Amino acid sequence: MPYQLCLFDLDGTLSDPKEGITKMFRYALAAFGIKEELENLTRFIGPPLRESFGKYGLKGDDIEKAVTKSREYFSAHGMYENTLYPGIPELLEKLQKGGKMLAVATAKGTGFAQRILEYFKIDKYFAFASGDKPDGSLTRNGKRDVIRIALDALDPERKQSAVMIGDREHDIIGARENGVDGIGALWGYGGRAELERAGALKIVDSIKELFKIL
Repeated sequence: MPYQLCLFDLDGTLSDPKEGITKMFRYALAAFGIKEELENLTRFIGPPLRESFGKYGLKGDDIEKAVTKSREYFSAHGMYENTLYPGIPELLEKLQKGGKMLAVATAKGTGFAQRILEYFKIDKYFAFASGDKPDGSLTRNGKRDVIRIALDALDPERKQSAVMIGDREHDIIGARENGVDGIGALWGYGGRAELERAGALKIVDSIKELFKIL
């Protein structure tokens, strides 16, 4: 169906942040004496930070310390160790010219998200960027609240047809919890099985295929 409001995940959907995020996690985990190979950290691209650190047995104050360490690395280096997927700027331009309203809904902190969009010079395409608060309060329920805030800002009466595009189950589940369709992007880090299990309406292999649906 033709959508009027298109919400995009950031990491693994608009850009490939593999180098920056895996190095960020390695840096933060090293502060607790945990050594990990970078390739083993790709599974944490997309989910909320605190959820990911919890999988290493960190709890409470230690999780907050790990988050602080991760932001220390990310703000200085990690956000720039990142590349746009080929075809993304062209996709966004065509959607905007076609009258679509675009927004970003990410588990990343809002400030970081805005800086990354500006860094890639694609901020001009988005009417709104919804991300987490510094205390992680908006991602305690996955991405439900982050997506809801974007919808509240751009379509408070829910009159527009909306869709969430992302590469992880958190994107699809969050979309469903808000009553909107979810499209899975296979060029990211979730994979077909994860996206199918989460209930994606469609799963696309390419940006060209995504444009046809939108």
